[in-house]
Amino acid sequence: APTDTPWLDADQQQWWRSYMGGTTVLIDQLDRDLRAAHDLSMAEYEILVRLSEADDRSIRMAELAAAVSHSRSRITHTIARLERDGIVRRTASCTDGRGVSAVLTDHGYEVLGQAAHTHVRGVHEYLVSRCSREDLEAVGRVFEAVRDGLEGRRF
Repeated sequence: APTDTPWLDADQQQWWRSYMGGTTVLIDQLDRDLRAAHDLSMAEYEILVRLSEADDRSIRMAELAAAVSHSRSRITHTIARLERDGIVRRTASCTDGRGVSAVLTDHGYEVLGQAAHTHVRGVHEYLVSRCSREDLEAVGRVFEAVRDGLEGRRF
């Protein structure tokens, strides 16, 4: 067994468990709210947000999969469901015609607009209203550092 494992002390272990438990119940509740009110999962909502922010509301499927940390097969399945509901459509990539892009439809933009109210109210009620601004700023700094340290790494 390795001898260089940096075991967590009691405080670190408690913080880690609080983080894991808190994020699990938070994301689960936000997901339940979106599903109940809009028949959208959190993963689908995140895809719609990314598309809404992109030029022409369009992103190549491979780039979209990478942006939301999904496999290509999972993103294809998810986009197919959203396409059946008229929220997204797939087109040949505008840039070179070889790839496939997902495009947020006008209907999808309306769905996202409605779902955003549910999501943001939940984020505020379940997280923001329970923390000080300083605590939220600290959480932001911590997870920027985590993302900066891990982005692009392959394990």
